[in-house]
Amino acid sequence: MTSSQTRPAGTFSPRPGAAPFGRMVLAQAGMEARLMLRNGEQLLLAVVVPVVVLVAAVTGSDRVDLDLDHPAVDVFTPGVLALAVMSTSFTALAIATGFERRYGVIKRLGTSPLPRSGLLAGKVLALLLVQLLQLVVISAVALGLGWSPEPGVAGVVGVLLIIAAGTAAFASLGLLVAGALRAEATLAAANLIYLLLMACGAVVLPATAYGGFEGLVQWLPSGALGEGMRDALIDGTIAWPAIAVLLIWTVLGAALSARTFKWE
Repeated sequence: MTSSQTRPAGTFSPRPGAAPFGRMVLAQAGMEARLMLRNGEQLLLAVVVPVVVLVAAVTGSDRVDLDLDHPAVDVFTPGVLALAVMSTSFTALAIATGFERRYGVIKRLGTSPLPRSGLLAGKVLALLLVQLLQLVVISAVALGLGWSPEPGVAGVVGVLLIIAAGTAAFASLGLLVAGALRAEATLAAANLIYLLLMACGAVVLPATAYGGFEGLVQWLPSGALGEGMRDALIDGTIAWPAIAVLLIWTVLGAALSARTFKWE
């Protein structure tokens, strides 16, 4: 009689097989977040650019003729927080995923025990972890500049909802760009779209600053995210119309990504 016949089943350790789904997602999210923060360009987009924009906007607001109903730091801080969400969820995700496709990382992950839903969940969780860091850093700088938010319970709920909706919308659009274009084209397109939305998309500046285009920019994902963040942190309200706009962009981006995304 062999030794394997004398031992009861289940006594061997470690036992081969995939880890539980939740543990795989957490491991993937941790790796994605570390890679994002170790990359100089990604860190620049995630933290440095929003902080520079905030400081420049607040300190230079007195030299620009803007009709603001609140102190400049109170108006620009929500917009810069929205910009940070956009930079991470869209630009950083698109660039990272584009080069993962180029080097075959996505294809290899597709053959691992981690299902595609787990890969997507890991990427989204990594975005939220990086956004938490952005929130802490940008809020600390804003408080140093005199920011004094009083959003109340409704405002806090509004911030969480608008961040979740904005992350979903821009992540779906980022995956759309990354899955349809080559890595170099993704790099150029993601950065160009980011700059255009930052300048013209009502994310940092309120929609009222765009004159006759106010109604139009509020339908952009950047405008909806910026207006929703300002409603939450300035007025202490939940911006349901902005959340609805972001959900529309989420559905549109996800549907197109599912049809066009190429894993290699």
